[in-house]
Amino acid sequence: MSENTESEYLSGHDRSQADMMAENCILVDSDDRAIGSASKMECHYGNGKRHRAFSVLLFDNNDRLLIQRRSLEKITFPGVWANTCCSHPLDNPNENSDSIEGVIAAARRKLEQELGIDASTVTGWDFEHIGSFEYSCRWDADWIEHEIDHVLVVRSNADPQPNPNEISEVRWIDHLELREMVEGRGNWHNQDVAPWFKMIWKHFLSPSHPLVPKSRNVEPIVRCGELQMSTTAIPGQSLLDALSSHREIVEEVIMSSLSKMKQERLYSAMTHLFTGGGKRLRAILPRLVGDAVGEGHEGHYTLGACIEIIHNFTLVHDDIMDQDPIRRGLDAVHVAYDDATAINAGDAMLAVGFEILAESPHIEHDNLAFLVRSIGEMVRKVAEGQMVDIEFENRDEVSEEDYIAMIAGKTSAMFETCAMTGAKLAGADEQVVGNMAKWGLNLGLCFQMMDDLIDITGDTKTLGKPAGSDVVQGKRTLIAIHALECGDKLPMFT
Repeated sequence: MSENTESEYLSGHDRSQADMMAENCILVDSDDRAIGSASKMECHYGNGKRHRAFSVLLFDNNDRLLIQRRSLEKITFPGVWANTCCSHPLDNPNENSDSIEGVIAAARRKLEQELGIDASTVTGWDFEHIGSFEYSCRWDADWIEHEIDHVLVVRSNADPQPNPNEISEVRWIDHLELREMVEGRGNWHNQDVAPWFKMIWKHFLSPSHPLVPKSRNVEPIVRCGELQMSTTAIPGQSLLDALSSHREIVEEVIMSSLSKMKQERLYSAMTHLFTGGGKRLRAILPRLVGDAVGEGHEGHYTLGACIEIIHNFTLVHDDIMDQDPIRRGLDAVHVAYDDATAINAGDAMLAVGFEILAESPHIEHDNLAFLVRSIGEMVRKVAEGQMVDIEFENRDEVSEEDYIAMIAGKTSAMFETCAMTGAKLAGADEQVVGNMAKWGLNLGLCFQMMDDLIDITGDTKTLGKPAGSDVVQGKRTLIAIHALECGDKLPMFT
């Protein structure tokens, strides 16, 4: 972005705030490794760039938290209530080396610059790093945040003297008012609260006593996805946002796992379908369930990768059995290579799936037997369902009940297993695990019925496989079953 372009976009904004947009932030990858730098303008304008940030929580000796309202002169999120101090380490020798020491150095600088707390005072403070989280949030059509935010806690009876160009108001609040603040109740009903602060409250502060930080030693980075400013309640994520927030990580786990295969042609065949895209719903679902019912952690990514790899093994063999030439917009594996290679690739993928489960340091031994048994049962049910589906093609009559039983194995068993094992790995009790298994089973039934419908109504480009292929192959989908029951009375549409 040229200087003239930046000046154009910053025209009309406060001069002091606009000048700070030239400062260089630290660009990071999904694991918070530094990969370069870019101006604050480049990091926050348009689609933005992922960068490192920090959020300070300053408590006094009465367990009150200092909060601030951002100045109306701020370019991003003006007038929004937030935590004590939130900003970015800069690309300079004092702040760009070690990530934690860098954000602490940056916090000391900004506490003086924003809150007027003397540098000699802040230097003596003992900051505690309690974790980090990734999120993105758009302020408007032009400005966005996409940060890996490090959360720092410190205690002091400081006397802040806010810089009015940065902060319009500060308050000390107790845990009861903090809860009202993030939930948008009472005096906070019509107030804008920073979405990143709501995520800090949700993931790093104890719900029973919000001013006591949780221990965050389970997971390096909490993935919060795309947040919204449209509500004062803690923002929920749409399914697509949730999938997006985890996909990059689970993709890395999948590809790293498949790299166990050192035979070049076989490795290429095993990774072939993964280059064609896909939602990775089965890979991410265990983590989403874990977050919902217990404690999601890195082991859920391994579990999801295991199930996704095994799912792709079934697709490779399914395409051979059905002689489908296209999958995810690519040549099917048996077409791109040959039948023998495709069969061998599928077998190897099944083995890798179980191998990475056994090797994961994030999966406790007590859970391993349950996971192996559950996934083994899943593979058996999928094979049974596939065989029943093949037999349907030679039967004169197939009932709706027959169809439901078939897809319960062929498709729903995977969703059932994703939900059940995800809950188990999160530490949920037996009743919750059972309930999530039922939920996953029903989710899978819905998924397959919609897939059958899209096969009729979609096009080859969207589907990533020939449109109408189920009909051509004589598959007894629910649509076909009801159409055949109508006989000559089947309505015609033009």
